[in-house]
Amino acid sequence: MSLEEQQSDDPAELESGVSRGDELADLLGDLVVGREEHLNAPGLVIRPDEVQDALFKLRDEAGFDHLSCVTAQEYEDRYESIYHLTKFDDRTDEVSVVVPTSKDNPVSQSAEPVFRTADWHEREAYDLVGIQYEDHPDLRRILLPDTWQGHPLGLDYDQDRPQIATLREHANPLEEDHRAGDSNTMYINIGPHHPATHGVLHVETVVDGEQVVDLDSDIGYLHRCEEQMCQQGTYRHQIMPYPDRWDYISAGLLNEWAYARTAEDLADIEVPEYAQIIRTMGAELCRIASHMIALGTFALDVYGDFTAIFMYAMRDREIVQNILEDLTGQRMMFNYFRLGGVVWDLPEPREEFFEKIRDFIDELPQALEEYHDMITSNEILQARTVGTGVLPPEVAKSYGATGPVARGSGIDYDLRRDDSYGYYDELDWDVVVEDGCDNFSRLLVRMREVEESAKIIQQCVDLLEDWPEDERNIQANVPRTLKPEEDTEIYRAVEGAKGELGIYIRADGTDKPARFKIRSPCFSNLQTLPEMSEGEYIPDMIASLGSLDIVLGEVDR
Repeated sequence: MSLEEQQSDDPAELESGVSRGDELADLLGDLVVGREEHLNAPGLVIRPDEVQDALFKLRDEAGFDHLSCVTAQEYEDRYESIYHLTKFDDRTDEVSVVVPTSKDNPVSQSAEPVFRTADWHEREAYDLVGIQYEDHPDLRRILLPDTWQGHPLGLDYDQDRPQIATLREHANPLEEDHRAGDSNTMYINIGPHHPATHGVLHVETVVDGEQVVDLDSDIGYLHRCEEQMCQQGTYRHQIMPYPDRWDYISAGLLNEWAYARTAEDLADIEVPEYAQIIRTMGAELCRIASHMIALGTFALDVYGDFTAIFMYAMRDREIVQNILEDLTGQRMMFNYFRLGGVVWDLPEPREEFFEKIRDFIDELPQALEEYHDMITSNEILQARTVGTGVLPPEVAKSYGATGPVARGSGIDYDLRRDDSYGYYDELDWDVVVEDGCDNFSRLLVRMREVEESAKIIQQCVDLLEDWPEDERNIQANVPRTLKPEEDTEIYRAVEGAKGELGIYIRADGTDKPARFKIRSPCFSNLQTLPEMSEGEYIPDMIASLGSLDIVLGEVDR
């Protein structure tokens, strides 16, 4: 969307005549060759050979220290990479750095020297779209096999072309001697089919003696083309069932809210206050369910406790699942949110539903005390987690880590507060931060966040119970068919259970998005595993992986 098509609503900007885009363009000077305006941020167009200069200036001189997402796409006349930048200490200050390249030479400078998180994001862009990134340290496919032919999100991709894996793909990686001189290095495959990998994750690990010296996460075993399927669905009805399937463990409503927030801002839909409270309550129930399974599986990873801690966590998670089933009719794939609100009101009789929630909230402190007695006070767990998997805050920021992973490294960043949506800014709750930067701190963050979610749910129940019956509006008046204006672009995010879950959409004037990009928190968080593991032991690496709380359905999408 051109700059002339957007007018600022900021009184300060109107008075001064200088927009945020103008300020940033002045900072970059001749590096800017064009201007755009996305619905969430000004867009600065940069030449493909000057990406690093532009990003270094924005990071070091303007404070944009969070590369939240990289979106790649192909147009009829060009390829394009969009770097979505914001700040950890000011989430609403955003800018989009747009980098077009020619069709016959889709080569762009890599952002990896500026932001480490660009490593995987650019590999995905190369894999699915076909853009080459110069100066990238390891530009190879990330979701598809190395032998794959073509780029699935390219306009000329041939879906009928046969794909053949060469015999080399099945070769034994240890057929050659991996030892050099007097070294004791050994190559070890961890996964992809093992409970401790939290899904189909293959960790290619090199150990020297008993210490990890090199680690590479091999993902893509669960790639389901979710972005492509969303691009083939209509805004109004066909996309909403998909988000539940990204983080399929228990974050369904949180995933649905990411799409709902983006599409509602794109189509200028205002959600009724009553529906916002229901959304907030449901989202926090999902957050508790997610943290419960993270807690149980982490204890299982660290010291193999299945009969007590894992089953205790499943017991409490099951109570939450029962409440969510009452609310949505489903236990996993909820499909409860709708653009403009929710699909139906609270279950009847309402008093019984509220009583069930209150019983759970009342019993939760005792349950959490039991967890602390069995887990955080456990000498074995402390020995395995305190001081292991250390992730310094500046390293976490460079990798785009968010959620409990970032807050466990002392980064005070939570979109519910910093870019508020729903009903969060009307409620009393706190952002949980721990500064230990280790596996133990990430565990504590999740346990303490359960308490904060319970506070939010309690306040929502009180509000819903007293809400006048004739004002219980669950949906806005949404047109049957949504067709946002052509070339309108937006990136919006919510605070998922695992971190910043964002979506970029570019409209083309039809009832389906031309580009739908999912920013998975697990995808960015998993990149930090080598930083946390190298120099430590294999069991410590397993603990670090568990502390990330990844779901491969969301990593691969």
